[in-house]
Amino acid sequence: MRRVLKDLKIILLANLWIVPVVAGLVGALFYFVAPPPPLHATMATGVEGGGYRAFAEQLRDELAKQGFELTLQPSAGSRDNLERLLADEPQVQIALVQSGLERQFEADDQARLESLGAVYQEPLWLFLRRDVHFELLSDLLPLRLALGGAGSGTRAASEAVLAVNGIAAEQYPSHWQTLGGSKAEQALNAGELDAAFFVSPAGNARIQRLAANPDLVLAHFRRAAAYQAHLPFLKQLRIGEGLLNLELNTPARPTDILSPVATLVVNQDFHPGLAPLILEAAREVMKSGSLLAPAGSFPSAEPRTFSLSRDAAHYYQNGLPLLQRYLPFRIASLADRYIILLIPLLMVLIPLFKAVGPLYRWRIRARIYRWYKYLREIDRQLDAGTLPERLGSEIARLEQLQDELAKVEVPLSYSNELYELHMHLRYVIERLQTLQRRRATQAESLG
Repeated sequence: MRRVLKDLKIILLANLWIVPVVAGLVGALFYFVAPPPPLHATMATGVEGGGYRAFAEQLRDELAKQGFELTLQPSAGSRDNLERLLADEPQVQIALVQSGLERQFEADDQARLESLGAVYQEPLWLFLRRDVHFELLSDLLPLRLALGGAGSGTRAASEAVLAVNGIAAEQYPSHWQTLGGSKAEQALNAGELDAAFFVSPAGNARIQRLAANPDLVLAHFRRAAAYQAHLPFLKQLRIGEGLLNLELNTPARPTDILSPVATLVVNQDFHPGLAPLILEAAREVMKSGSLLAPAGSFPSAEPRTFSLSRDAAHYYQNGLPLLQRYLPFRIASLADRYIILLIPLLMVLIPLFKAVGPLYRWRIRARIYRWYKYLREIDRQLDAGTLPERLGSEIARLEQLQDELAKVEVPLSYSNELYELHMHLRYVIERLQTLQRRRATQAESLG
């Protein structure tokens, strides 16, 4: 065991040169590799109690299982969310945005944002007092109507459907109100409004309360297919009889409505490596589906609003990256990035390690062969008869070398070469000693 450890020590000392080389290559790997994704992000949601907030809270709880911290930042709605994403020094990296809002921004601003895809349907609901007559949107002109809060997705959607009916913002009657959310709900229930637009998922508590109010009815968009053709970001949805409330049979008959989708939009501060994590968490949130979408429908790459991020497109085509399917996100994301640079590193290290064997053999044999240079010089002088007169000093020098050679350590596999050097050195010493004795005898006979 002691001999093995000694051989190992010799091998390590003989190859110490490779340590700085490998250290330099590994250092380059860590220097040039992309930084790992952060384990936190801030998300702009919407008003308290709204559909965006409810979804974001579920998403936050799902991400927390992976050790990821999602901070939720309330806002006034979709437009406010987009403005926060586009701020000069944005405090958010991701936001929920209603499809169609992108049309209100310049192309340069749109190019600064990307979509991770749609995460659920958020229909445009028009609830009316039961005694109100409604067939076309123009029938709303004499009514007290809530259009949605300023900067909200409700306001954007209601303005879009009114605009294709030739009702521009400057033509809105004075009795139409910029009101949304809980305030619009309370006013409608109290009879202070005749109609109100809302944008929320079908399961949202506010929509369920409105559907359960016997004084209200859900408006039927009989030209929903035409709206969908003119406004591609809106989808025609059929609300089956009793879908919202079976007990009260709301709606009382199949009703067509229009629906944008809630999309996840990110800015340039968002780390692209987080896209699969966020989308997988969203898939888990929506795994059971909803009243309007079967399980597995969301998240979805369609419909397109902002350009789809490359990492999101890869997720929709291939699912989670391989390592993230089996490892925690932090470990998998690090491995993903280092593997990319590990391949060229191995391409350099493989020939480098192949050179270790020959270089090692050369280093070990160099310890032995350097002694032969001196022996060969003495051999040449002996053969040429030009050996210096001071044989005694040469013999003493060779004996000193013999003592030094006894201290030389080589691995066991090279011992035969070391022993051969001992024999050759001893042979030369004996030749010199023989020559020395012969000259001494000659000197005595002459004397």
